[in-house]
Amino acid sequence: MNVLVTGGGGFLGLYIVEQLLADGHTVRVFCRGNYPALSKLGVQVVQGDVRDLSRISDACRDIEAVFHTAAVPGIWGEWEMFHSINTLGTQNVIAACLENGVQRLVYTSSPSVIFDGSDHENADESLPYPTRWMCHYPHSKALAEQAVLAANSSGKLQTVALRPHLIWGPRDNHLIPRLLKKAKAGRIRQVGDGKNRVSVAYVENVAAAHLQAESALRARRPLAGKAYFINDEAPVNLWDWINQLLQIAGIKPINRKISLTTAMRIGAACEGIYGLLRIKSEPPMTRFVAAQLAGSHSYSIAAAQRDFDYHPIVSIDAALEKLKPELERWKTSTR
Repeated sequence: MNVLVTGGGGFLGLYIVEQLLADGHTVRVFCRGNYPALSKLGVQVVQGDVRDLSRISDACRDIEAVFHTAAVPGIWGEWEMFHSINTLGTQNVIAACLENGVQRLVYTSSPSVIFDGSDHENADESLPYPTRWMCHYPHSKALAEQAVLAANSSGKLQTVALRPHLIWGPRDNHLIPRLLKKAKAGRIRQVGDGKNRVSVAYVENVAAAHLQAESALRARRPLAGKAYFINDEAPVNLWDWINQLLQIAGIKPINRKISLTTAMRIGAACEGIYGLLRIKSEPPMTRFVAAQLAGSHSYSIAAAQRDFDYHPIVSIDAALEKLKPELERWKTSTR
């Protein structure tokens, strides 16, 4: 196929590109930066912004399937930024697909789109969208996901949304580096009783899920117009998992604790102060982060297994072995 990956130079996007190339597809990426390494792989790089409809439409020419991973993550920032990129940018991708006769669109969503502040344990896709949002990122992603699913049409564009939870693995430039840096500086506290279990998603498995979903759409399997949770099969104890990563990195385990109630109060205060003073940097705590760190958030992948044969290609033990070299470099790091 001729395939487009938006955000193809990013963490997840690059793994999707590599797996598509390994399967023999012709790959084009759409991204804001310049990635010479992608060109060396034989990938056509189109630079642009998803907020520019004409540019993304040009990138969709002669394309059969689009993997839309481009997004701005984060727990703090202006609504306009999240909405313009995550929501309106996704609407532009949909419009570009329809204009160019693209047949399939696989959208990278997030379980945060249904996060209502409460615990989720082995939750499935019947969870509704909440009526209130604890930060702009999940709200903007939920609006985008709804647009993607509403655009599904058997005669024109088939769409599906995947919701990977806590993507981790080698080359991560967001989740694990931030975790290690904060832990090394002594800026992390265990929130809650430490018994919460969460689903995690190794990056190669998430990339494989995208390819498996696209293949199923091509075969007219019954997944079009639906959203699916994607993660490794068994949840982990969040704080045991974090401390395991820290131990490999030679960083002291987290042993200082605060209650969820205290963390929520601190988060509310930080949000108020940062909002009042229009501080753009990320607060040390927010209510969203407090609820995420203290609660259980695990999701069933039964629907993905049933509808498009989702199966992780790397076990969690093997995944940790792949990550170890990067973790061990922190033992001598000055970061």
